[in-house]
Amino acid sequence: MQSNPITPELKAFLISIGSVSVASSLIPRARGSTAGPGAGTGSVFFRAGEKRVRLSVNKDSPISIQRAEGVGNVVLFYEGKELIRGKLEPAPAHCPEQAFITLCERCIFDCKYCPVPKLQGHVKSEEEVLSIVDEVLNTGNLKAISLTSGVETSVEGEVERVLKLLPALKKYNVPIGVSVYPTAGCSRKFYEAGVSEVKYNVETMDSEIFKKVCGDLTLDYILDKLKEAVDIFGKNRVFSNFIIGLGESDASVQKGIETLAKMGVIPVLRPVNPHPLRVGDCFTERPSPERLLRLAKIEAEILEKYELNPGIAMTMCLKCTGCDLVPFVDL
Repeated sequence: MQSNPITPELKAFLISIGSVSVASSLIPRARGSTAGPGAGTGSVFFRAGEKRVRLSVNKDSPISIQRAEGVGNVVLFYEGKELIRGKLEPAPAHCPEQAFITLCERCIFDCKYCPVPKLQGHVKSEEEVLSIVDEVLNTGNLKAISLTSGVETSVEGEVERVLKLLPALKKYNVPIGVSVYPTAGCSRKFYEAGVSEVKYNVETMDSEIFKKVCGDLTLDYILDKLKEAVDIFGKNRVFSNFIIGLGESDASVQKGIETLAKMGVIPVLRPVNPHPLRVGDCFTERPSPERLLRLAKIEAEILEKYELNPGIAMTMCLKCTGCDLVPFVDL
């Protein structure tokens, strides 16, 4: 069965909804998300051609997936109308082709859009982490290892948790990405321990919104650590999640992208994922397809200006591309 490619317009539409209704029998075995605003949700990765999109599983979604002719082939429908044909990709550890692992599923901070502080989940041992990596390795499709973490007791403790794991992960001989809340000097330590890329999340570049939703954290501190990371890892190897849908204006997003790109940081424009555990805690609105496309095109222009290219990322979200419209990859 031939499948048409996922156009930027279609991907923007799918991301704006963010969910799909699908029979459990069609879902490749996978671990649910345990990181950030998507924690506690199951999902599927739909692929057509070279493009993919991640959709949370929701029986009430207006988008549905049904089996099509041919082994592994499926069709996406919107309110009964066929949208596109493709396949569902296995994601044994959070996303395809990576062992993307949340080390600590707890957090002492209380960012108002994030369910992790409410869920207070599991903290993985080194043995569990290596078991997950081996599981992906045994599929024959391990192309990267990506580590992220909440904060169990202190940010320093999470950096040390990662550093203790890295020697055991080097034997897999794949790029390693790390996304944690940064500490003084952690980028140098990660780099010397063999990490390829880092992601320190600003969450939002609107300072007033940041104070309201991430009041326990400091935006200027994160920006300073991102700049330090670029000095160590170089351009195109430092990223930052930038949530869209917390009430920020397009102008503030554009200004924020410019600020990060000028530093050598590639922003990951991540649509907010409203979670039932955080209803009423802060303003959240899933961005429209039109807004997602508009902001992605603005980002593409700015990244080109500063000679940044998300398409060469080796790890984490920009390597996966499932949750976001990625400049130079999706459009």
